[in-house]
Amino acid sequence: MKDILVRDDIIRLLDRFYDRLFSDDIIGHFFTDVMDLSRKEHMPIMYNFWDSILLGAANYHGNPMEKHIRLSDRSPMHKEHFERWLLLWTQSVDELFKGSKAEEAKKRAADIAMLMEFKVQNHSA
Repeated sequence: MKDILVRDDIIRLLDRFYDRLFSDDIIGHFFTDVMDLSRKEHMPIMYNFWDSILLGAANYHGNPMEKHIRLSDRSPMHKEHFERWLLLWTQSVDELFKGSKAEEAKKRAADIAMLMEFKVQNHSA
C-alpha cells in the first residue's frame, strides 16, 4: 500500500470517503437532505481543501467553519456526528493508504473535527 503523494491520491481518498458519507445512516442526511449537496460542485472544493492541507497546494479559498455553523443551525450537529465523520475518514484512509501522509491526514482530520465541533457547539446564533 502506498502513501498519499499526489492530488490523484487525494481525489481517490475523497471519492471513497464521500461514498461512505452519503450512504451513512448516522450522518448521511446532512449531505443528502439538509444540504442537498451536489457532489459535482462540492468535490472540487474538497479536493482543493485537502490538497492544500496535505500537499501544500495553495488552491483552497473558503471558510469551512462558517459553512458548518450555518449547517448546524438548520440541523444540529452533535459530538456523535463528528465522531462518525472521523471514523469514516479514518476507515477510508486506512483502506487505501499507508505512510506518513496517511497518518498526517488522520491527525489533521481529528484536529479539524475537534475544532469544528467546538465552534459549532459554542457559536452565538
